Amino acid sequence: LRLLYECNPIAYVMEKAGGLATTGDKDILDIVPTEIHQKAPVVMGSSEDVQEFLEIYRKHKAK
Repeated sequence: LRLLYECNPIAYVMEKAGGLATTGDKDILDIVPTEIHQKAPVVMGSSEDVQEFLEIYRKHKAK
């Protein structure tokens, strides 16, 4: 998804509602855009679901 006008607005609402939004490596809202149409992978959901995803992602990324 495009960072500035898709990822960031949805991630903001998601985090204000108690959820999380990440690329798997960093929080979506911590990314400093370098271009207007920059894209980013995104995982959003409840904090429990995203934490579960991150555990699996990091486990397989380390291999």
